[in-house]
Parts: sequence; structure tokens; C-alpha cells
Amino acid sequence: MTKDLLRFATAGSVDDGKSTLVGRLLYDTKSVLADQIEAVQRASVDKGLSTPDLSLLVDGLRAEREQGITIDVAYRYFSTPTREFVLADTPGHVQYTRNTVTGASTAELAVLLVDARYGVVEQTRRHAAVLALLRVPRLVLCINKIDLVGYDEAVLTAIGKDFAELARSLGFESVVTIPVSALVGDNVVERSEHTPWYDGPTLIGHLESVPVTPPEADAPFRLPVQYVIREHATDYRGYAGQVASGTVRPGDAIVVLPGGHRTTVESVDTADGPLELAGAGRSVTIRLADDIDIARGDVLAAADAPPRVTNELEATLCWLSDKPLRPGARLLLKHGARTTQVIVGALGDRLDTDTIAYVGAPETLAINDIARVSLRTADALPVDDYADIRTGGSFLLIDPPTGNTLAAGLVGNPLTLAD
Repeated sequence: MTKDLLRFATAGSVDDGKSTLVGRLLYDTKSVLADQIEAVQRASVDKGLSTPDLSLLVDGLRAEREQGITIDVAYRYFSTPTREFVLADTPGHVQYTRNTVTGASTAELAVLLVDARYGVVEQTRRHAAVLALLRVPRLVLCINKIDLVGYDEAVLTAIGKDFAELARSLGFESVVTIPVSALVGDNVVERSEHTPWYDGPTLIGHLESVPVTPPEADAPFRLPVQYVIREHATDYRGYAGQVASGTVRPGDAIVVLPGGHRTTVESVDTADGPLELAGAGRSVTIRLADDIDIARGDVLAAADAPPRVTNELEATLCWLSDKPLRPGARLLLKHGARTTQVIVGALGDRLDTDTIAYVGAPETLAINDIARVSLRTADALPVDDYADIRTGGSFLLIDPPTGNTLAAGLVGNPLTLAD
């Protein structure tokens, strides 16, 4: 039986205990090898600790272990009897906000930690804003270190109320709040006897039961063509790629963009044979009823709800590079499987992640800045607003000389702030 897969990310301020929580999840779900546990125990003894430091299961870089912080995004894979998980543990420091953008960009759920002693702090607000900007559909607020406040229910209630106001202003429809102690394991995998006043799920219980259907499943069909498959002996021609959103079945009317040619789907093929229906996330090869000149980077889309084709974009950029961005810069833009040249136009309002408000346009974008920007591409691109279809509205800006990624881009204005 194939298990469901949930991709989720952890976020929060420095020393809120993210890595320890992840280590606890891995340890309590028996997803850690014996030699890894022994290595952590030895390292913990070297640090003078009486109990294993489970954060060492996640903080893999030497600099992270020595400083006791998370720098890079640490990806971990684990499973339970009911579900498989891909977890991204993101850094808590302000200077690594760009890494949080990277880790949360593919997440279907985010676990945001706060320290029960301090509640919602500035970095909590920053990470919540980033998660809202990236349209992460589900949010869990983990109030960690509940043992250090004597398992006081009033602390949970006060922090939950405080965060609810922030979540509402950022557009989150609902937030699941769970009191935990990653250090001793309260309400992470096993329910704690110290919180009889809490009747909600454990963290792993919620992760196992939350729906995993991504928002893209109900969106119009999109498939960026990755490869054109030809077999001359049988005159087979198929267009391979991953269904980015919606569903496709034989007989569906589609349009090929940016060219605009219309046709119908003749077959949806896989290595295991043809399918009657393929949904978002499924890799397939599409055969069409008509011979059309289609190349890598073209997009097959639902004929009755196609993306718009344009070479002028109003977008939100998350700037990831130490090199500042100035208007007029000539870069490369990668959207789906297509890469084209782009010129940066005017810089718009910048998101102040301290106040969670847009402020005046800067002269340049510095590392970790999030701002609106105008772009003009050399080739017309079929794009959706990121708020509608994340895969169709996301892109990267690339430095032509080095090939380094400079920015993550979101078409439109995905973050709407409530008054």
C-alpha cells in the first residue's frame, strides 16, 4: 500500500527549539539508526550534557554543531505506519531568512515554534509573514518548552490569542495550536500527562491526519513540457513532464502556450501503461491528437482556463544574494522548464518584516529583502498569479555569468495584509 507524502517545514526564532523538535520527531518515530544515536550521545557528553542533544540529529554542518545553531536548511525524511514525511528544518536567525524562503517554498504545512517563556517575538512575525507570502496552506503553532513555565494553561491561552491576531492579519484561515516540550517529548509523539487541560492532538497525530491534497489539485490543468519523446519506428511523439496543477485525461481540450495552438489529449502515458486520469504531482507523457511544434519549456494548459501569456511581470521578489539588485539589471529568469533573459524595471514597495507592512520603494534590494518589482522578459511566458497556482506563478532570477540563483520570484502580489 502506497503511503501519503506530506512535505512540511519548521520555522521560528533562534533557540525556540526547532532542531530539538525535529530530532525528537525522528527519535520517537524510530527513524534514527543506532550508530547515529551513539554519535549524538558521544557528542552530547563532549559538550558536558547529561542527556542526548537531539538537535545534533539535524544540525549537520560543523559550524552548526559548534555554535549550536541552524544555518542551512536541513532536510530529513521519515515515516510512520500511516504516512511519509519530507521535513525542512529552517534557520532561526534573521540573516538566514532567505533559507526559510527556500525551505518553505514546497511545504504543504508549516510548524512555527515559539518559546513558551517569551511568546510571539519579532522573528516569529517575520517567519509568519514569509509563510503567508509563500501561501503555505496549513499552519501549526507549537508552543515549545511548556515544561519551563510549569505546564501553565494560561500561557498557552495568552500566546495563542496573541498569535491569532497576527495570523488573521496575514490571511491564515485557521491555526492549530499545540503545547509541546521537544526536550522531554511532551505532546510531540506521545500525549503528555502534564497537560490534562489540553485535549487536542499530539504533533505527530496532527501531521498524520491533516489532509495532504495540495491547493494545486483543484486548480486548472498545467503541465510544463520537460522533454519531447520521439520513437521514429512507431512514429510515437509524446510530451513528458509533471502535472503541475489540476488533472488531465484523454479527450480533454488543451492549449499549447505560448504558441496558442489548441488540440485534445489522445493519451496519458506512463512507464506502467496509460492512465484514465492524472493529477497534480504525477509524472506523465501526454500524446496529442494533432501534430504541433512543441518544445521543452512550452506549457500544456486547460483550454477553458489558460494562463496569461505576457513578457511584462509585476512580481514579488525574495532577494537571496549578497549582491544587491538595482533597476536596469539584466539577468536570466527561469520559469518552469523555460529560461529567458529579463530586465529589471522599477522597484516597488518593500515588505518590512518587523512591522508586517509595506514601506516605500528602496533604491536597491539587499539580501533577505522582500519587495515588489517590475520585470520585462525577452520571451513571452505563460504565467499564473502565485496566489492562484503556486507552480505557475513562481520563478527564479539567475546571475548569467555564474549561474547562481539570485532571487525567488512570485507573480502578482500573493501577500494581502488585513487592516
